[in-house]
Amino acid sequence: MTSLADLHALMARLGHPVLQAPPVSGARFADGAAYRFEIPSVEGPEVLAAVVEEADRLGVPVHRTSQGSGVMMLSDEEISAMAELGAERGIEVNLFLGPRAAWDTGGQAKVTQAVSAAARGNAMVAACVADALRACELGIRSLLVGDLGALEVLWQLKADGTLPAGLVLKTSVLVPLTNGPTAAVFERLGASTLNVGTDLTVPQLAEVRAATSLPIDLYLEVPDDQGGFVRFYEAVEIVRAAAPVYLKMGLRNAPNIYPSGGHLGVIPKELGRERVRRAALVRRLMKQLDPGLTEPPSGRPTDLGVPVV
Repeated sequence: MTSLADLHALMARLGHPVLQAPPVSGARFADGAAYRFEIPSVEGPEVLAAVVEEADRLGVPVHRTSQGSGVMMLSDEEISAMAELGAERGIEVNLFLGPRAAWDTGGQAKVTQAVSAAARGNAMVAACVADALRACELGIRSLLVGDLGALEVLWQLKADGTLPAGLVLKTSVLVPLTNGPTAAVFERLGASTLNVGTDLTVPQLAEVRAATSLPIDLYLEVPDDQGGFVRFYEAVEIVRAAAPVYLKMGLRNAPNIYPSGGHLGVIPKELGRERVRRAALVRRLMKQLDPGLTEPPSGRPTDLGVPVV
């Protein structure tokens, strides 16, 4: 019979050790930062403007915003406005590729989130490509991908020059990534940055870090439909083990706003402001718990998917 020690030795031989005490990650972003803040659910130019205003007021460095409703839910004018503000402020503006199983006519996504972001059929993959081409034409250089096949197709289009070579392909939290081997697969398929499972322990995050050099994206406060965890006091340990890492500030006890639009009034803007406030709380706590932890430096990093206008 194979003992636990034998299984651990086998995994170590394959390059994916089972970690008991996570090592400190020495990897960093291009500017030397161990972590950055990402504000998700920035659904349009008005929300982005509110996030930037609140970040200035609270002194929070926001390097990336992400959107969940999808490119197809934004007009050309809205995308261009977001691209212009992102370029002006040096912020990566990440937009979701809109088509997904949860909004399609199929039934499985209605009973489980496991396939909610999948692209059902080749036509839906083609629609994702259409979203990507349109967003890039309007200056966007960062896309959120919810389907593995679509990810590889987009990577191929980057390789042949159809899409910009510097385009960031960020995997969605809706695509399960919960271990090192899967992280390595995502990297081989063309991912630029990896959104991992919301409930991974610090040792499990270290295992993912050991398998890839790509940035890890992790919800530090998790939306209710993804678990609802609030992990503020783990932030320092997470950064130590998983750097470079984007700390994503979701919101517990907040309404689902996808797909967003004018019918929701000021709710998306106020949620955006509160996410920035949560980042300010985490920033203060991290300074308290580890005063020596280096903050993201000022300036504009070269490894962001900042819009080109």
